[in-house]
Amino acid sequence: MYARTNVTHEKELCGTQEVNERQRQLLDAVYKQHRGVLNTADVSENYLRPGRQEPEFPGVKEEGDLEPLQVQEEEQPQPPNIKQEEQLPPYIKEEEDFTEVPVTGVYLKTEAECQYEENKWGELPSSSSRQQIKTEDDEDHRGGSQANNWLAQMSDGDVTCHTDSKPWKCSQCGKTFGYKYQLTKHAIGHTGFTCSVCGQIFSQKGNLTKHTRTHTGEKPFNCSVCGKRFSQQGNLTKHKRTHTGEKPFVCSVCGQSFSVKESLIKHTRTHTGEKPFACSVCGQKFTVNESLKIHIRTHTGEKPFACSVCNQKFSQKEHLKIHTRTHTGEKPFVCSICGLRFSQKQNLKMHTRTHTGEKPFACSVCGQDFTHRRTLKIHTRTHTGEKPFDCSVCGKKFAHYESLKMHTRSHTGEKPFTCSVCGQNFTRKGSLKIHARTHTGEKPFTCSVCGQNFAQKRHLKIHTRTHTCEKPFACSVCGQKFAHRGNLKMHTRTHTGEKPFSCSVCGQNFARKGSLKIHTRTHTGEKPFLCSGCGQIFPSKDKATRHKCAGENSD
Repeated sequence: MYARTNVTHEKELCGTQEVNERQRQLLDAVYKQHRGVLNTADVSENYLRPGRQEPEFPGVKEEGDLEPLQVQEEEQPQPPNIKQEEQLPPYIKEEEDFTEVPVTGVYLKTEAECQYEENKWGELPSSSSRQQIKTEDDEDHRGGSQANNWLAQMSDGDVTCHTDSKPWKCSQCGKTFGYKYQLTKHAIGHTGFTCSVCGQIFSQKGNLTKHTRTHTGEKPFNCSVCGKRFSQQGNLTKHKRTHTGEKPFVCSVCGQSFSVKESLIKHTRTHTGEKPFACSVCGQKFTVNESLKIHIRTHTGEKPFACSVCNQKFSQKEHLKIHTRTHTGEKPFVCSICGLRFSQKQNLKMHTRTHTGEKPFACSVCGQDFTHRRTLKIHTRTHTGEKPFDCSVCGKKFAHYESLKMHTRSHTGEKPFTCSVCGQNFTRKGSLKIHARTHTGEKPFTCSVCGQNFAQKRHLKIHTRTHTCEKPFACSVCGQKFAHRGNLKMHTRTHTGEKPFSCSVCGQNFARKGSLKIHTRTHTGEKPFLCSGCGQIFPSKDKATRHKCAGENSD
């Protein structure tokens, strides 16, 4: 029996002669039972000495020294070449089990590692001669912390060669890992690190540390330029780019650069059209989650941001910030061309187009261009006839909200805009601005053909038609064309017979406001038009023009 086994193993042994001799001595020790005792010096010095350095294998990390082997086998004939000693070595005990080998951190070798070991050190004893392998910290794995309890127990023969390079398995979710420390780190994800203040759980201790600063208010990272402080290093890095102007994230489609990666991701959706965030109430989709949160407030009516001065509430923090400037008078955005200041960046952007002449928004129906998107939206309603804003008093409809707001003042009599020179009040801020030019004499709009100046842009536009002979307003009844919308409106009344202007003295009605004004002078006796030839006065300019005085006849 011994001779057959010894010859079989000798054929399988490979490597140097010294190593083969060590393997043979180990095999002899296994099959000894009643024939004698191994030479203590031979075994202890060459193979079984505690603390012996093991060969290093590629990719295998040694976690601890092997303790003495304890093997129990059936009785076999003693090989004739084994010397007998009076006592066993202190680390080999007779009649004890040698199959339980305490090791630190069981690692399952890959096929390549096993082949390397077989070629260098010879074949290990077959797996049938071994029992279950236990790790050095086996008790801790099974009965220690909750994280370690999830380390999967290894089955029989787990130290043999396997093709699977991820032998460590999480008993909680079944995920496998190549190394024990990876499994231990992963197991923390199930238990996590818990915030002692709010109870929020984090998979990494570093994330818990960052989160804790939201409770303590700690901001350990300081900007060396402006002194602003931050709770996270990453936020400080992003902030520094506002000083350096660095924009390392570039759009591959249009080439636009961004200082933070999140902004690039959001921008990319303007090219792809992706809108991953949908409203659960109306189904409207948005490219960024922040826009969805703001939109939801239109359903809930929530306005969480309140002005500390007037207590007006807003649904967006940015709107509150802009509103606050109406109290402080702050206008941080300055036009680099004319120096005009604005409280909002968007207003500056739109103003700049008055210098550049840029009109990026075109009507898809008539092709008319506009400097503002909002103006295009309002213009589009002239084609669709849409008038979504109703007056709650008279029911009149309007195409845009600003018109409704101004119309409402005709019912309330409100005129919130007052001239600082003469004290005249106006319902619209634009009307006050135009009126102020009557005091200053300012006429900023110049005709490019004749050079005539005008106080209002509208007047310049009407004047230009005298050069172009353009008459864009046509009567739908008779087809007559007019250069001014007002003239068309007055002409239409000749067909309808409408006379909306009534004299408060005699009740006579007129189709035109100017006609009512002239008629009123017959009651007041006012005659503001003077003939320069004879000094006669008239109630209307038309009568003064038609008058022929005696001085003109004598000439």
